[in-house]
Amino acid sequence: MQTYITVLRGINVSGQKLIKMDALRSALETLGLNKVTTYIQSGNIVFQKDESNCASLESMIHSVIADKFGFDVKVLVLTKEYLHSIADNNPFVNDRNEDIAFLHTTFLSEQPSDVLFEKLRTVDYGTGEFLLGDKAVYLFCTKGYGNTKLSNTFFESKLKVTATTRNWRTVNELLGIAKNI
Repeated sequence: MQTYITVLRGINVSGQKLIKMDALRSALETLGLNKVTTYIQSGNIVFQKDESNCASLESMIHSVIADKFGFDVKVLVLTKEYLHSIADNNPFVNDRNEDIAFLHTTFLSEQPSDVLFEKLRTVDYGTGEFLLGDKAVYLFCTKGYGNTKLSNTFFESKLKVTATTRNWRTVNELLGIAKNI
C-alpha cells in the first residue's frame, strides 16, 4: 500500500464550498481508499491505496467531490516520499532557521517553467520572500500569509499552474500522520 496526502484548494474557506470532514472521509472510502484520515477542516487528507498514479487519484477524488458535494475543487495528490522531501529541503528552515509561524509551502500541480519563475524573482513583493522547490514554492511571509501578495491566485496566474498553500505546521502534521498511518 502506498501512502498519499491530498491537499484540496479552497474548501471550507470564508464559508465557501463547505464540506464536513466525516462526509468527505466517507465519500473517499467509496473509492477504495484505506485509512482515510483528515486533518483540520481545510482539505488535508492522508490515505493509503494500491495505486501508483497520482493523476488518476486526483481525477477520482475530484469526481467524487463534484458528484457528492457539487463542488469543482482543485485536487493535488502527493506521495509520502514527496512530502518528506519537501519538509527536508525547506531552505527557510535548513539554511536560515526562520520562525516557522511565518513559513508556508505552496504546492504546485507541476513544475513551472524557469522563464516564468525567473520573471517573478525580478520584483520585490515587500511582504514576503519565496524560493522554488520541486513542484512547490517555499514562502517566508514576514507579515503573515494573510498580509502577503504571494497567494495561491498570484502563483496560479503568474506560473500557469494549480496552487494550494499550507502553513509549515500543517505540512509537518500531515507528514507525521502519513508516517504513522
